[in-house]
Amino acid sequence: MRRSKRLLLALLGVLALPVQANWYLDNESSRLSFVTTKNVEIAEVQRFLVLHGKVDRKGVAELQIEMDSVNSGVPLRDERMRKSLFNVKTFPQAQVQAQIDLQPINDLAPGAQLELRLPLDVTLHGKTQRYNAELLATRLDDRRFQVVTLEPLVLQAEDFDLAPGVAALRKLAGLKSISLAVPVGAVLIFTAR
Repeated sequence: MRRSKRLLLALLGVLALPVQANWYLDNESSRLSFVTTKNVEIAEVQRFLVLHGKVDRKGVAELQIEMDSVNSGVPLRDERMRKSLFNVKTFPQAQVQAQIDLQPINDLAPGAQLELRLPLDVTLHGKTQRYNAELLATRLDDRRFQVVTLEPLVLQAEDFDLAPGVAALRKLAGLKSISLAVPVGAVLIFTAR
């Protein structure tokens, strides 16, 4: 009887782990992409390859983006963005922060989904702006959940003092225009540890 009681308590402890655990971003399975538009009608999708993230037990969510991991598929363009736009030597990371109520996500059955509207603080190039994000959380299994943007966040370059960098890129590439509005989308997978 005593042994079965200990086994039951151990099993309950394992099942409760995701509720009490910190959640860490799975960089390999996650994606943060953005769309740039040049010469009015040419849109291109680019992304960041290195992301770090965590949601702690209190629901404090943080996502860090390594700015030098920008990947457009064109090495020269990537180098120009690192140097002329993002100034990665001075601003190596961007950050997104939010407060999440984890209980509704923890209560989801595997495969179930929950729409969230959350205020996010985005820090980029030394400036912070707040956005209201439309997100979809999906419980993948007992140890993983996914968060995706239902609508892209549209960042304005001038809000982050990036307009001069955009102008420099336009001149370097010999373009007529580069849009200052940049839609950003994400698919983020978190794992309990």
